[in-house]
Amino acid sequence: MRLSTPASVDATSPGAAVGAAGAAQRDEVQQGRAVDAPDAPREAGAHDTDLRPAGGRSGVLGTVAAYVALTKPRVIELLLITTIPTMFLAARGMPSLGLVAATLLGGAGAAGAANTLNQYLEHDIDAVMNRTRRRPIVTGRITPRAALVFGLVLGAASLTWMWFVVNPASAMWTASAILIYVVGYTMILKRRTPQNIVWGGAAGCMPVVIGWSAVTGGISWEAVLLFGVVFFWTPPHYWPLSMKFRRDYAAAGVPMLPVVAADTKVAREMIAYTLAMIACSLLLVPVGGMTWVYAVVAAALGVWFLWLCVALLRRARDPRHPPLRAMTVFHGSITYLTLLSVAVAVDVFLPL
Repeated sequence: MRLSTPASVDATSPGAAVGAAGAAQRDEVQQGRAVDAPDAPREAGAHDTDLRPAGGRSGVLGTVAAYVALTKPRVIELLLITTIPTMFLAARGMPSLGLVAATLLGGAGAAGAANTLNQYLEHDIDAVMNRTRRRPIVTGRITPRAALVFGLVLGAASLTWMWFVVNPASAMWTASAILIYVVGYTMILKRRTPQNIVWGGAAGCMPVVIGWSAVTGGISWEAVLLFGVVFFWTPPHYWPLSMKFRRDYAAAGVPMLPVVAADTKVAREMIAYTLAMIACSLLLVPVGGMTWVYAVVAAALGVWFLWLCVALLRRARDPRHPPLRAMTVFHGSITYLTLLSVAVAVDVFLPL
């Protein structure tokens, strides 16, 4: 069953739309009943599959597993995918392996800190959402105070590491990423606007800037374009997930665009962001001196992902209401970014 928002929904008033969509579900949660969404089962590989807590574990191993879950390791993996190719491009070859390792370690720690603070700030809505109700703070495996202390200490340690082991420029960009995600996205945008993931998603673009500055000490147009690729990639990556779990977001009062707008509107915006993403990826050819091999791969991947978004729009428009298959686009977005990153890394070494 698809839970589509009528076209008459006013997306400029997300609070009312979300409240109407989620009121019944919140009542069930308050009465102690789980809110199940039979049309939205958990999807393997989705962002929060790292939520499998140390439910059946006990003792030290269980506690360690719970703290690891706080950092959302699957999300960190995706962030780091873009860091290594960026460093290769910045170095025009193989950078120092010690520098790469130091940057990845510091970046992973900073991302883990931001994700931990995100869970600390959102454990109230995590308890409502079917997808996140097994997170460590919600289940009581980790107390909110312990999570806060862990997040702050991990963040401070990561920034110190980046400053002294990598360089000050990378440390400052890393601090910016934490602030954008924790303050900008989690505290300010997420519960207030349907465009939350657009602007808050800038934090997910920072690894390319951090990686570039780790090698060069500064920023160039190549880094800006790679930032643009990830920035414009984020909405068509995350909104399909929000479509899948829109009932969760509605119950929690979070106005993700698929909760407050019609599927057709969401799909059209995804197409627009995808076109901008493709443009940034292709502009990297003249600006970054990429070879024709990268150009062909980037164009082919872009056309393929654009087709996935167009197909989603066609299904949303179909009066027969077929399954949206939004998660096809979600998984496709991960494939796109991974293969494009590989293309950037490989292109540097091609003798062309």
